[in-house]
Amino acid sequence: MQDRVVGGRRYGAANTRRKHATKQRRNQRKVVISRDQIVQAQKHMASLEAKAAERVIETCVRTESVRKCIFTSSLLACVWRQNYPHDRRGPSIIDENCWSDESFCRDNKLWFALGKTAAEKAAWRAARGRDLKLVTVCPALVTGPGFRRRNSTASIAYLKGSRDMLAEGVLATANVETVAEAHVRAYEAMGNNTAGGRYICYDHVIRRAEDFAELERQLGIPSRTAASVLQSGDEDRPARFELCKRKLARLMSSRRRCTYDDYYYSVTSP
Repeated sequence: MQDRVVGGRRYGAANTRRKHATKQRRNQRKVVISRDQIVQAQKHMASLEAKAAERVIETCVRTESVRKCIFTSSLLACVWRQNYPHDRRGPSIIDENCWSDESFCRDNKLWFALGKTAAEKAAWRAARGRDLKLVTVCPALVTGPGFRRRNSTASIAYLKGSRDMLAEGVLATANVETVAEAHVRAYEAMGNNTAGGRYICYDHVIRRAEDFAELERQLGIPSRTAASVLQSGDEDRPARFELCKRKLARLMSSRRRCTYDDYYYSVTSP
């Protein structure tokens, strides 16, 4: 094979072989991930969340300057159970006493919910009997200006099983500012022992398929769940459950303690 000259450069068989070898190396670096591998990775992440939560609490316990801890869990750690007691006269209440069933989450491949449930339980186990005050905040799907697009992966993971959540009345959102305020209020109230346990946090319960379609649009994901709910007629069925945030509402409505920054601003402002 003769070399050929293009633009002052010589191209021949050796150069062709080098290009072919480079292409082969690139192809070898491409990893094909199967669906089973993805599932195994998600299972592993759920297990890692529990271990990480336990280590965080252990670190807090060993740190002398830390005696209060706010742990961010998820509403998903409360809503997934196989057999809820159902009152025919009205919807069953889901509050801070409710826990998601880990076996149910595992059987239905609700890995995000499983991870949040296992992590919160691990945190409570690690803090039990220790010199550490622990409060957990369980927010719904966190939203806010620009927040959805920046956190689309977590949002999509949260919405696994969204059709059932929408039909059962437990699909809710929480503005990021509300979630932040809940953490601040809980931390302040822990100082005088008026806060403790778990707090469910949400702003809005999505009850209509059209509203969920808008949420899917804002997240940039295909509007499949809302369409399937409309086609099945599930939207007309009364919800079996009702979320309750009464405990957090009492905390948020309590008078906020004046901080040094608040006092300084009030004194120095004209």
